[in-house]
Amino acid sequence: MSPRRVVVIGGGIVGLSTAHRLTERWPEATVTVLEKEPELALHQTGRNSGVIHSGLYYVPGSLKARTCRQGRAELIEFCERHDVDFELCGKVVVATSEDEITRLDELERRGGENGVSCERIGADRLREIEPHAAGIAALHVHDTGIVDYVGMCAKLAELVGEAGGEVRTGSPVTGFRSVSGGSVVEAGGDELEADLVVNCAGLHSDRITALSGQTSPAAIVPFRGEYYELEPHARHLCRTLIYPVPDPAFPFLGVHVTKMIDGGVECGPNAVLALAREGYRWRDVDHRDLWEVLSSPAFRVLARKYWRTGMGEMWRSASKRAFVKALQKLVPELQVGDIVAAPAGVRAQALAPDGALLDDFAFAESDRVVNVVNAPSPAATAALAIGSMIVDRAADRVA
Repeated sequence: MSPRRVVVIGGGIVGLSTAHRLTERWPEATVTVLEKEPELALHQTGRNSGVIHSGLYYVPGSLKARTCRQGRAELIEFCERHDVDFELCGKVVVATSEDEITRLDELERRGGENGVSCERIGADRLREIEPHAAGIAALHVHDTGIVDYVGMCAKLAELVGEAGGEVRTGSPVTGFRSVSGGSVVEAGGDELEADLVVNCAGLHSDRITALSGQTSPAAIVPFRGEYYELEPHARHLCRTLIYPVPDPAFPFLGVHVTKMIDGGVECGPNAVLALAREGYRWRDVDHRDLWEVLSSPAFRVLARKYWRTGMGEMWRSASKRAFVKALQKLVPELQVGDIVAAPAGVRAQALAPDGALLDDFAFAESDRVVNVVNAPSPAATAALAIGSMIVDRAADRVA
């Protein structure tokens, strides 16, 4: 059985990709996307670094690895078909010390098993690709690129409209109740009846899950990613993307230097606890959001485990010189005068009840409702594949 009326909550790239896939799966259905903001893609989608990830980092055979590889291919095909700006510029993952070589070996192994086009290179070849990068060895990842995710969202919304659907901005969801055969969603002063509801609310996914009557398997903790960008005179210091070897115990990739699709070069992120779910500056404080985090036993477990790392991130947040010092590990020529503050982003980090940082997909489902509680990085790259996966799960709800 196919649904007649579908509501998708969230106008970021995962929500819009899901809505697009829904119109393809059930062309006779009316699909309505609800976005609380006056514009689409204002939060995680519009504030990330615009990278097309290759699938290098993920455990071979895992859901993240499969959706990234599939989603990357679908993203490129979508951008080519609809004239969305992208570039497959490649990147280097740089080992700057001997103790990082073993981790670089593991990345190379994972990349090979995941089908990523990458090669191990030495210092000389690294200098040819990125003349200003420091490193004793690196992986040159050919499959990485950059893209205009906001432009992609605009095209997805256009396609949903062309398929007979509707994208409503300025429509925050304020109520949710079950009725015979479906749900009623209250948003923007209206009530929408739906045979199927899909929650892709990102930073508010756990709250929408609770509103739908389900228990979320994780709480959302907001981490602000603070960025700088290179001044025009310093942009020659990075030709493509320069990444460090990541710490496998921590889900953030560390500060990196990234060419952007608009021609700029971004540096970061520095990751600190945000004081609001949409807290892009230290002065952005939401007392409900903050109390929710600080009163959580799970967060206290996390804080005890990572307090040293957290203090380092906070120091780099307070000190531009400390931030530059971290960047100089990758690009030694960078100086304080070469960078200027850029807009920050906030990552919806899912936190399990035991304090573990959840780095995998998490759902909460009931009859005719699919809550996507966590769609972790590389969710933007994999959005079209994730959308297909969500529609498959939704099909089980209405069968």
